[in-house]
Amino acid sequence: RIPLVYDSHEYYTGVPELVNRPKVQRFWKRIESYILPRLRYVYTVNESIALLYKEEYGIDFEFIRNVPEPKRYPPRDRDLLRRDLNLPIDKKIVLLQGAGINIQRGAEEAVQAMQYLENTVLLIVGGGDVMPVLKKLVAEYQLGDKVRFEGKKAPSDLVLYTESADLGLSLDKDTNLNYRYSLPNKLFDYINAGIPVLASNLPEVRKIVEGYDIGRIAESHDPKYLAGLISEMLSDTAGATAMKSQLEKAASELN
Repeated sequence: RIPLVYDSHEYYTGVPELVNRPKVQRFWKRIESYILPRLRYVYTVNESIALLYKEEYGIDFEFIRNVPEPKRYPPRDRDLLRRDLNLPIDKKIVLLQGAGINIQRGAEEAVQAMQYLENTVLLIVGGGDVMPVLKKLVAEYQLGDKVRFEGKKAPSDLVLYTESADLGLSLDKDTNLNYRYSLPNKLFDYINAGIPVLASNLPEVRKIVEGYDIGRIAESHDPKYLAGLISEMLSDTAGATAMKSQLEKAASELN
């Protein structure tokens, strides 16, 4: 008889860790099918996941995007930020951040793409189950001078790294329902920090990136292809200038 609010921050039974373990997935499905029809206050992070739950259980989820607080300070000098963070000033910085840098999120291909890029550093800030694999790839491809691991950061520190970057990556793969309909927090963090986005072709992500014209959509995860897109975006000065106003507009609305 106690009111319960159910907040689904992802389509949990569609995550690859469960899709690849069908018995465990069925166990969670049974719990879900028992609980959800009995709840009145149900929320999720985007319209696509809300519709999935509607189709499956016939209940209406509200959705609340995981957007950041409005920016309350003027833009910080990027060179000064990089000096304070001990980051290179004379190179372009591509950022992949997140608390769940896991399998099938494009991190491996992002690391492999660095072998085709010069004067560019890939900054990985966060953690997840694929980190040991990424470190092995860095050693295998001898990318120690091109890939930096900064570990997990408190939100107040993370925003400094985000603002120091030239480009943000969001490369989750369309390999399961959870990833297909995801809308990662980092997308909004990049927008709030005023950096363009290179993102994979997922419906909710594409809606934001193309709707506000704040980046490019990658149609493939081939490392050489990704490197080409990264190079084009980093060298397109005119495009970056035009995108800056679009990012400001997006940040003023998505908060």
